[in-house]
Amino acid sequence: MRAKFALIGMILVGIVGCAHTGGIGEKEKIYGKNAPVIEQSFASDQLRPGESWKIYIRASDPDGDMETIFAAVEQAGIGSYPVSITKIKGETGKELSGYVFLNTSKDNLLDNQKLSVSIQIRDKAGHSSQSVTHSVVPLSGQTQKSPPAGVFRETDLGPIMVTLRSTSGGRW
Repeated sequence: MRAKFALIGMILVGIVGCAHTGGIGEKEKIYGKNAPVIEQSFASDQLRPGESWKIYIRASDPDGDMETIFAAVEQAGIGSYPVSITKIKGETGKELSGYVFLNTSKDNLLDNQKLSVSIQIRDKAGHSSQSVTHSVVPLSGQTQKSPPAGVFRETDLGPIMVTLRSTSGGRW
């Protein structure tokens, strides 16, 4: 629930930012009127603590101006973290396929604690894609599942810049 509020907040920040820079209408003249679309996404629902959780995304924007990936992380027993923003490389502004990743601790402090990540893409004109959310419960002895063959590229789009905490209050 908090992740959804965080995404709404990101959209509002984008709208306010556009108001200060001439509004979405001015940016649309430069960049285009189409919003990015997340066509498909995948993330394993199982993970061993210490693995980097990969969240695969396939997205497009007919205007070719995708700019940023927003990731809102929520952790059971902790709550929401500040939104992580990953810049999209220029050559991937029209089509995007790859993964963002969230690092986890090697010790078992994450064992059986649900993690949820909501992903959204924004373009240079200020348009936002729909949000996709994936969850995982890290458990010792589990192995991260691979995405469907041939659907996503194995391209590192960047990290989700969040340092997870244990429910006992420490950071890893």
